[in-house]
Amino acid sequence: MPFLHSIEMSFPKNYFSQSELINTLSNYWKDKIFNLERVKTIHENVLVQGRHLALMPEKYFDLLDFESKNKAFIEIASNLSTTAVGNLLEKAQLSPREISLLASNTVTGFSIPSLEARLMNRIDFSPQTKRVPLLGLGCLAGVAGINRVMDYLKGHPYEAVVFFTVELCSLTLQLEDLSVANIISSGLFGDGAAAVLCVGEKHKLAKSSRLQWLDSLSSFYPNTENVMGWDVRNTGLKIILGQDVPKICSQELPKDLKTLLNKHGISKDELEFYMAHPGGPKVLSAMEGALGIEEGSLKHSWDSLGQNGNMSSVSVLDIAHRTLENENHKNSIGIMAALGPAFCSELGLYKWIN
Repeated sequence: MPFLHSIEMSFPKNYFSQSELINTLSNYWKDKIFNLERVKTIHENVLVQGRHLALMPEKYFDLLDFESKNKAFIEIASNLSTTAVGNLLEKAQLSPREISLLASNTVTGFSIPSLEARLMNRIDFSPQTKRVPLLGLGCLAGVAGINRVMDYLKGHPYEAVVFFTVELCSLTLQLEDLSVANIISSGLFGDGAAAVLCVGEKHKLAKSSRLQWLDSLSSFYPNTENVMGWDVRNTGLKIILGQDVPKICSQELPKDLKTLLNKHGISKDELEFYMAHPGGPKVLSAMEGALGIEEGSLKHSWDSLGQNGNMSSVSVLDIAHRTLENENHKNSIGIMAALGPAFCSELGLYKWIN
């Protein structure tokens, strides 16, 4: 089976505390919202302490249409992905020409040509590199993207693949939308990028990889498309954020996990590490209950949420990066998990090797 070799993160240089951002938005909304204290309470309740933003806060007030927001997205997303992928290859001491497939993902902007094509004009990949752009998977894509390239590597054991994802959630802010969903979104989501190097079992870097990918499970929940997603407007991408996410997580995730583990004759008690997309506080609490794990087992998920906010697909990779940097679970089994638009879930099963 193929391996997850390494992960590199890249963040915008702009970082602001939650209190700074609350004050900025409150000043803008003071003549539009009757109860500003309720806005502050909502922002405080998402338990985000600070976030990276693609732009300085005052710049967002000039981005009033989809065109201007998407233009900023393409420029900043291209810069962040170049940094993340460049650092990934440099630290692995791997030439871009040794990468067989380049997969990209985002759900917070549109780019045609796609992001991995733009990256190939900045980094010296082979012109014959296979490209796979992903769009529309949302928070799910951090796990799903890895799972799909691992499926590829099962049939190409000598090859190396890079999957990267960039999410600039702040560029989707709808300043004139005073709905609860948008106010929650304005306090919850942050910006960032991540790049992952995956290699086949016969590749030269397989022996130095710590995580071996064993299997995955994709689960689609019918007739739930209104739970999460985007409503595309002239003013940009407007959040669709239903109240049923924690409920669906509690109901469906235990069954999904059991299906995947039973396939391999593994009991839930044998799992020793968890890399779970944070969503928000209510979703994380629901995920802890659904997975039946002790308090503290999702420490990196809570820490990532607090320090960076919900970065959509990037968050679970930030959590995996933290896990690899700070823990050692040699010869143990663990899970990578995320939920996202459709509504659906994606699980990855891993063995910690080194």
